[in-house]
Amino acid sequence: MNLLKPVASILICLTTFIVGTIDSHAGEPPATRPNVVLIMTDDQGIGDLGVMHNPIIETPNIDALAGQSAWLTRFYVHPVCTPTRACLMTGRYNYRTRAIDTYLGRAMMEPSEVTIAEILVDAGYATGIFGKWHLGDCYPMRAMDQGFQTAVVHRGGGIGQPSDPLQAERQYTNPTLMRNGAPEHFEGYCTDVYYDEALRFIESSHAAGRPFFVYLPDNCPHGPFHDVPQDLYELYKQKNLSADQFPQQKGHPIPERQNLETLARIYAMIGNVDRNVGRVLHRLDQLQMAKDTIVIFMCDNGPNSQRYVMGMRGHKGSVYEGGIRSPFFVRWPGKFPAALRLDQPAAHIDVLPTLLEACGVNVPQDLQLDGISLYSSLTGQRSEPTERTIFIQSHRGNQPVRYHHFAARNERWKLLHPSGFGKQGFQGQPKFELYDVQSDPLETRDVAAQNPQVVAEMRQAYDEWFDDVGNTRPNNYDPPRIVLGSQHEDSTVLTRQDWRRTKGNGWGTAGRWLVTIAETGAYDFRLRLPRNQPRQQVQLYVGDDLIRGETDSSRLNCDLQNIPLETGDVAIRAQCTGGGEPVDVYQIEVSKR
Repeated sequence: MNLLKPVASILICLTTFIVGTIDSHAGEPPATRPNVVLIMTDDQGIGDLGVMHNPIIETPNIDALAGQSAWLTRFYVHPVCTPTRACLMTGRYNYRTRAIDTYLGRAMMEPSEVTIAEILVDAGYATGIFGKWHLGDCYPMRAMDQGFQTAVVHRGGGIGQPSDPLQAERQYTNPTLMRNGAPEHFEGYCTDVYYDEALRFIESSHAAGRPFFVYLPDNCPHGPFHDVPQDLYELYKQKNLSADQFPQQKGHPIPERQNLETLARIYAMIGNVDRNVGRVLHRLDQLQMAKDTIVIFMCDNGPNSQRYVMGMRGHKGSVYEGGIRSPFFVRWPGKFPAALRLDQPAAHIDVLPTLLEACGVNVPQDLQLDGISLYSSLTGQRSEPTERTIFIQSHRGNQPVRYHHFAARNERWKLLHPSGFGKQGFQGQPKFELYDVQSDPLETRDVAAQNPQVVAEMRQAYDEWFDDVGNTRPNNYDPPRIVLGSQHEDSTVLTRQDWRRTKGNGWGTAGRWLVTIAETGAYDFRLRLPRNQPRQQVQLYVGDDLIRGETDSSRLNCDLQNIPLETGDVAIRAQCTGGGEPVDVYQIEVSKR
């Protein structure tokens, strides 16, 4: 971590729900620093494990890990990808980090945020990420810019999105990934590739005598589902996956009408993850490192379909329990008792301070955390939970909206306003729901009308939190800018993952990229053109300047070279014209001469 790296401005913290440093009841740090393997799947959900009483799915390795682990049984994440990842990496609520959505330039994290990888590098750890970063594809927001010495990742929020490399789209098998910022072709299924690379990293770090932090955020079982491990797919195609095959628990039943073909594919992807988890655990045993390695398994949000979630309500995108509850198993033999079950509410923001304390690494003094260390609870030294409220809020749009799609959870109560992730706001007054989650953990009885005082108190706590996280820095919700022409990146690929949409829905049909030119000089632009579109001319806009070029429908790229640019902030966009309405290009690659 660069000690000169700017950290968010110091805040006046008068609220009781933000805890800045390590638990004052902490035990003694370990004599030697443990290794850490943090595994997080994408869109899996809490019910997609055998150990969670799912009678259909076969996850023997993760189940075995769970049997050797302490559990955080009420562990919370955000209902979608990027916010969870920002919270996990920083120990801070994602609204402090500028990473507030999953695309359109709002999945880029503020570069001045300090990650667990940066802190552990300073403490002598080798750090590696293998899989899905989803906090920025370009300098200065890449994983390799945020403390990871080795980064083998796909771009964007998943394989099969507009951030895919051209002519390598949708390739779960034999993917093109980014190794430390450069594209590289790999052989094999993506999950297998990530774990192959992680195992090599573990072995090399072990041989060098360095403790390691391995972050394995797989993009599976995130869709699309066109390419899954065939043998496992055949296994699940033969099984009866109908809703009536799952435990009919009290609460919220599984919808009877499901896409069983998709479910078989999802289960096949999860089964492949399980095999690879087994490979890691086996290799740690072979290297006699199991006792010296903390292994964590968790998910980033609820499941990506309405399937078995142990009777909970909701799925991915929801702020009901089914959308924001994750399994959390943490194994450290001899340190964390395997039979330990911690029922106190915990969340992604707690992982950084907990791991730092377990590793005997101090939190930087000027770093304000929202999470708390659970180390002493996990070691069995402390039994009383910390009184606090955990806040979860996520929805589409350019900035948060007060009360829109949030949940607030303390030891007994959960207040929420489930106004819809896919919306940018809501109409009228918020209609709060309140659940006594100690007596009604499946959220079957809204008791807001019977407990107006509780609603008022939790609403006030939420208001204080919302105001506080929104004032982390000036212009707190402005998206970070991509930097072009720096010495840290030979060329920069601008994709629709990071553009600011100006027209259309979803990924948009038109948009622009907000960038900072690092150095004055001549730049080359390669415009990656949309397929199956008539085109005769391209138009590149750099701020108010227009540069034209000729092209035709047989070409995938159009090069505009030796374009003079001056240092400063600017917006970039490009279009093709060909007899109809202009069409924006697919991607732009920019390099300095």
